[in-house]
Amino acid sequence: MSTALRTEELRAWRGMLQVHAAVTRALDADLRAEHGLALSSYEVLMLLGEADQERLRMADVADRVLVSRSGLTRLIDRLVEAGLVERCACADDGRGAFAQLTDAGREKLRAARRTHLAGVHERFLDRLSADDQRALGEAWDSVLG
Repeated sequence: MSTALRTEELRAWRGMLQVHAAVTRALDADLRAEHGLALSSYEVLMLLGEADQERLRMADVADRVLVSRSGLTRLIDRLVEAGLVERCACADDGRGAFAQLTDAGREKLRAARRTHLAGVHERFLDRLSADDQRALGEAWDSVLG
């Protein structure tokens, strides 16, 4: 294996990183300005909103968001303090805990979702043709295997 990436490899790799960073920064700024909500907080609310009974084990949340486990604990603490999420004990596992969406969290998610989707369209999807979107979807499937 070569120690350097070919031009097309480097362009693909750096492009993915640059697009992710730019779109993530912009979405975070939009959500903070409109809703006082960081993108990582929105992602947790979104995961909970999509989950059965609007709750997930903390370990499952940690596996699905891009923060460390200790970072997730602090993030959940902030969401609990804001009244958007509550912690619930697991009936079948005394050591485990659930994070569950509250009514206020559901309302915040509903409002923030419009801002998030508009940003995803404006900064990413609307800049790609349907063929580009399909090709990227297939490429991500290949990478994730």
